[in-house]
Order: sequence, then structure tokens, then C-alpha cells
Amino acid sequence: MKKRQKSRREECPVARSLEVVGDRWSLLIIRNAFDGIRRFGEFQKDLGLSKSVLASRLHALVSNGILRVEPSADGSAYQEYGLTEKGRGLFHVVVGLRQWGEAFLFSQNEEHSVMVDRSSQESVHTLELRSQHGKLLTPNDVVVKKVRVREGSRSKIPG
Repeated sequence: MKKRQKSRREECPVARSLEVVGDRWSLLIIRNAFDGIRRFGEFQKDLGLSKSVLASRLHALVSNGILRVEPSADGSAYQEYGLTEKGRGLFHVVVGLRQWGEAFLFSQNEEHSVMVDRSSQESVHTLELRSQHGKLLTPNDVVVKKVRVREGSRSKIPG
């Protein structure tokens, strides 16, 4: 993949995130990992990718700490790919894209998949953004504010 020159907008979390997972194949690999796919051949079969493109995307996801390479669960010589904590942190992103697609990219009676709760088999609610006090927030209710991250911690200091 061609490296893009960084702009001063790289302080934007969206821009930084897209640098790591912003292409179609990376997000589909991550989606498949959430669906339980773990082996190179399984990813290739499901996505129909060339070996070189798949290897490149898997390498980038491992290098960026989204996936990790693990020994095969069945004890064979194969390696498997598992989501890291950082990778599992993308769950809401993948669900959000799925729900947006369900809402806006299918005609009214067109068949498509939906996400359901494994135990109850009921469909899941649409993701929502809420305030600290539970108020449902819309784009008009929020503003982006710069913060500094304290060295050695994740606590943020308003800038």
C-alpha cells in the first residue's frame, strides 16, 4: 500500500484510525475475525483475495497490533490470527458500519443479514451515543475538543 504523506490533520483520531484500518480489505478481515475466521486460507476463501493482497493486509494488521499470530488451536503446524484487545476495540466500529449499511444500502424488501443476540436470537438495538447522564446525543449535541494525554497514562487533560 502506498504511504500517504501526513498532514497536520493527523491529530484527528478519525484520520489516524483510517491510516490503520481504513481500507475495504482490512475492515473485512477484521469483520471475519469477529465472525470466527482465524486461518489464512479461510480468509482467502471467504474474501476471494489474492494471496499477496491478503498477506499484505494481515501483516499490516499484525504490525499495528489489531491481530496477533497464534499457534493453531488444533496443534497442527498452521498459524492462526486472533484479535488483540486493540482489535476487539473495533467491535463497535464494525457493528456501526453494519447497521448503517442495513439502514441505508438495501431496498425495503431486499434480503440481507442482521446481527442477533446469540442467546436470545433477538435482533440487537441500533448503536446510540449518549451523554454521561444518559441523554441521547445527535450530531448537533456534540463538539470536538482538543485534549492532551498524560504521559504514562490514558487520562486526558483538556487542552
